[in-house]
Amino acid sequence: MNEQLDIEPLLDKMEVGLRQLLQQRGVSSPALIGIRTGGVWLAAELARRLQLQEPFGELDISFYRDDFSRIGLNPKVKPSSLPFDTANRAVVLIDDVIMSGRTIRAAMNEIFDYGRPASIILATLIDLGARELPVQPDVRGLTLTLETSQRIKLRGPDPLRIELEQA
Repeated sequence: MNEQLDIEPLLDKMEVGLRQLLQQRGVSSPALIGIRTGGVWLAAELARRLQLQEPFGELDISFYRDDFSRIGLNPKVKPSSLPFDTANRAVVLIDDVIMSGRTIRAAMNEIFDYGRPASIILATLIDLGARELPVQPDVRGLTLTLETSQRIKLRGPDPLRIELEQA
């Protein structure tokens, strides 16, 4: 049995949180980067809501994963696309779900290969809180604890929706 969660209040919370944080830090032109796939969908929505004119970037972190040698290459790897320079920019890194922190670590490693940003703000839709690395989101839509039989999945991109799946 799958349950659908209401995504709109979570997106609203992320938008407000990002606006406040960007204003506090004096950032008027952030570089948004979404981690494929769900983070890219969220980056598109947040760029629209924040009325940013610059295109957002897309990361495929497959080659940067610390378990790459164990799990192999994802057959759907696509090249990353950052249509802007990250050097000395305030970057907003966006992902759909954060759990261990390993995906975020891989994404930051890739971003630094493009150039050293002035700062990185981490925004995530859902925080599952089971960290293996000391990585915390600056902005989150929801903190959630799942039972072992549950999975959370962002579906999209049009419409964006969150499904809580029972195994």
